[in-house]
Amino acid sequence: MLPLKRSSKRSPALLTQAIALLFLQSAGAMAQQVPPKPAEPATIAAQAKLKQTLPFANKQDFDDARYGFIDTLPDALIAGPAASPVPAWNMKPYAFLQKDASPDTVNPSLWRQAQLNSIHGLFKVTDRVYQVRNFDISNMTIIEGDKGLLIIDPLLTKETAAAALALYYKHRPKKPVLNVIYSHSHADHFGGVKAVVDAADVAAGKAQVIAPDGFMEHAVAENIIAGNAMSRRAQYQFGALLPPGEKGQVDTGLGKALSRGSLTLIAPNVLIKQDMEKHVFDGIEIVFNLTPGTEAPSEMNMYFPQFRVLDMAENTSHNMHNLYTIRGAEVRDGNAWARYIDEALGAFGSGSDYLIGQHHWPTRGQDKIADFMKKQRDMYKFIHDQSVRLLNQGYTPNEIAETLQMPESLANEWADRGYYGTLSHNSKAVYQKYLGWYDANPANLNPLPPVEAAKKYVEYMGGADNVIKRAREDFKQGNYRWVATAVNHVVYADPSNKEARELAADALEQMGYQAEAGTWRNAYLFGAYELRNGMPKINAPSSLTADALQALSLDLFFDFLGVRLNAGRAEGKHIVINWQFTDTKQVYVLNLENSALTYTSGKPAAKADTSLALDRPTLNAIMLKQLTFPQAVQTGKIKLGGPPDKLVELFSMLDEFNPMFEIIEPKKTAAK
Repeated sequence: MLPLKRSSKRSPALLTQAIALLFLQSAGAMAQQVPPKPAEPATIAAQAKLKQTLPFANKQDFDDARYGFIDTLPDALIAGPAASPVPAWNMKPYAFLQKDASPDTVNPSLWRQAQLNSIHGLFKVTDRVYQVRNFDISNMTIIEGDKGLLIIDPLLTKETAAAALALYYKHRPKKPVLNVIYSHSHADHFGGVKAVVDAADVAAGKAQVIAPDGFMEHAVAENIIAGNAMSRRAQYQFGALLPPGEKGQVDTGLGKALSRGSLTLIAPNVLIKQDMEKHVFDGIEIVFNLTPGTEAPSEMNMYFPQFRVLDMAENTSHNMHNLYTIRGAEVRDGNAWARYIDEALGAFGSGSDYLIGQHHWPTRGQDKIADFMKKQRDMYKFIHDQSVRLLNQGYTPNEIAETLQMPESLANEWADRGYYGTLSHNSKAVYQKYLGWYDANPANLNPLPPVEAAKKYVEYMGGADNVIKRAREDFKQGNYRWVATAVNHVVYADPSNKEARELAADALEQMGYQAEAGTWRNAYLFGAYELRNGMPKINAPSSLTADALQALSLDLFFDFLGVRLNAGRAEGKHIVINWQFTDTKQVYVLNLENSALTYTSGKPAAKADTSLALDRPTLNAIMLKQLTFPQAVQTGKIKLGGPPDKLVELFSMLDEFNPMFEIIEPKKTAAK
C-alpha cells in the first residue's frame, strides 16, 4: 500500500538500491534488439584524430593498476543471490577489451579507461594494506590490525563483498573483521556490509562500524523523494541494460559496471563528528578528514600515518567526477571540492607514500601524489571559476559549455579526462548552482512544452519529410548533434514516424561511439535502443530494502506521502489523521488541506477524522508490501480510533509511480 521508490532529498547517491535491484530484475530484457550499426566515416575520422592528440604512449597507469597484484578469480565470476540465475559480477563479457587497438565504435580514450577498469583481483598496496579492485564498481580496502581486520567500503552487494573477502583470506591469515569504515553515504560503499560483519556483533559492541557524521540521514534520505525518476534516468547513465560489447556498454568511467546482488546496511555505532579526529582502532592509527558536500553530502578522507597511506575516498579519482550527475542530482560545489583536496594535500601529502581511493588504482610516491592531487584540485577549481567568470559576462549554460577548454596541462592528464563527469555538463552545473535554469532571455522564460513546440518547429521547417530529408544530408556530413536535435522535434511531433525514429537513433548512436564519457556513451546508445525498440518491458521491484527502512525517519516517510499526493483528486478535501507509534512513543498529525499534505509531531490533534496506533515494524512491513493495510487492521497490528473512511479516502489520493516512463519520446498519458 505504501511502496517507496529510491530518491534524493539532497545530493543523490551515485548508486542506489533502486538502480541495482532494477538491473538485477531486468537482466536480459534487451536480448531481442535491432542490431546496432557500424561507425560512420565521420566517427572513424574523429576517433583517428583523437588518437593523435592524447599521450597514448604513456602506459604508467597500466603499471600502477597492476602493481602489487596477488590473485583473482577466473573472469572475476561471482554468483548472484540464490534465487537469481544472473551472476552478481562477471568480467567475461568484457573480454573484447583485451584487444590493444580500439575499434571505430569506441572512443580511444574511453577504451583505454575501460581496459584499466578491467584489471581485477587482490592487490597489495603496502605492508598490511590491501585492496580488492574491479569485483564491483568500487574498491574494498582491507587493513590488518593487531587482532583483526579493518575494511573500508564493503562494495555494493553482499555477493561481491563476500567474494572479495574470501579472496583475501585465501592468501592472508583469517582474522575476524573488527572494524568497518563507510567512507561516504553512497550505496556502492556500504551495500555489502553484512557479508563482512554481523549486525549482532555491531549491536553488541564486538565490532565497530565507523562513518562520517550525518551518514544515515543522507544514505537513506538520498533514496526516497525523487527516486522513481532517477531510477529511470539511471538506465541511461549507467547503461546496465545495454549488452557489453564494442557497440554496447564498455564502462562507466568510474568502474566497469554495477554488481547485481543483495544490498544491506548496518547503522554505524561510531560517528566522526570533528574534522581531523584521531582514533586508534585495533592498533591502526587513523586521522579522519571530513569533506561534507563534496562528492557526497557525508564523506571523509582517511590518513594512516603508520603506513604512510592517504585514502581520498571518492574525492580524487582517475577521471573527472561529476559536479552534476546526468541521472539527476543536486549540484556539488566544485569550489569546496577543490578546497578539501588542497586541505588534504597540505595536511597529509608530505607524509604519504601511497594515495588510494575507493575507485580506481593507487598513486605511489610523494612527488606523483602531490602532482596528482594538485591537478585534481585545479581541475575542479578551473571548472568552477571559469564557469562563473563566463556567466558573469552574460554567457548562457550552452555557450559556456562550448567555450570552455581545459588548459593543456590538465587536458593531457589522463586522470583529468571526462570519463564520468564532463567539462560540458559540469560547467552547466556551476551555472545552475548560481543562476538556476533560466538564462535571462525572456523568450525562454515560458516556452511551449516539448510536444507543442515540436509540432510548430516541424511546421515551420516545412513538414516532417523535409526535416528528415535535410537531416539526412547533415548526417552524411557528420553533423550528428544537429541531426539529433532536429529529428527529435519530428519524433515529438509524431512518435509513430518510423523514419524519424530510425534517423534519430542513428545520430545518437554515432554520438555514443564518439563519446569519451562512459556515461554519455551509455545515454546515447540507450536512447538509440529505445527509439528503435521501445522501452524495455521489465518488472522493476520496490527500491527500499528492509535495512534501509530501519533508518528511515518518520519525517521522511510523511514527506514522501506528500509528494505522492495527487492534487487534482485532493481538490476541496480536508482530512486530519492522528498517528501514534506505540513502540517509539512518537505522535504525528497528518493534515490534508488546500491539496497539500502537511504534518506535525509531538501531540495529537484535538479534532481528527480518525486515528491509528501501530508500531514501526508494522509500518515497515506495509512499505515493503509484506502486509496490506486491511490485513494489519484485521490482525490487530493497527488499531483504529475512529471510522476508517477518511483514511481510505486519503490513501486513494496517492499516486503509484510508474518506474518506466517515456524519455526519448512524448508521454503517452497526460499528467493528472
